[in-house]
Amino acid sequence: MKVKTILLIEDNPSDVDLTRRALRKARVQNALVVVEDGEEALDYLFCRGAYAGRDHSALPAITLLDLNLPKIPGLEVLHRIRADERTRRLPVVILTSSTEEHDVAAGYDLGVNSYIRKPVDFTQFAQAIENLGLYWLVMNELPPDMECEHYE
Repeated sequence: MKVKTILLIEDNPSDVDLTRRALRKARVQNALVVVEDGEEALDYLFCRGAYAGRDHSALPAITLLDLNLPKIPGLEVLHRIRADERTRRLPVVILTSSTEEHDVAAGYDLGVNSYIRKPVDFTQFAQAIENLGLYWLVMNELPPDMECEHYE
């Protein structure tokens, strides 16, 4: 069975580092792909630009999406993911520091699977990442068109 990839769309190096540490602490062994802005995220998912040679069918098992991104904002990234037949069922979790009710509502209106506010405390953040990994990578059943052969 191929490795289930996690796509982290995050521009803050400290948050990327925290996420890596939390995944290690939770013993999540999945490959982590990090992209730093909305444009790069869409290039990765749709195999464009620097990712033009990437296998279109190799979708991540889960996408962790920050909202406050350079170039293309997170909610627009989510909109484009949901608008494309190839990625409309891709599990996407908004993982952000935003406490704006509008962001929560907009995320769900656009079809996000889950919305999680980043805890400030590392222990709480690590626990949130562990729970995310357990649920989305172990317990969750993916739609038939995203089964094992679509993992990297």
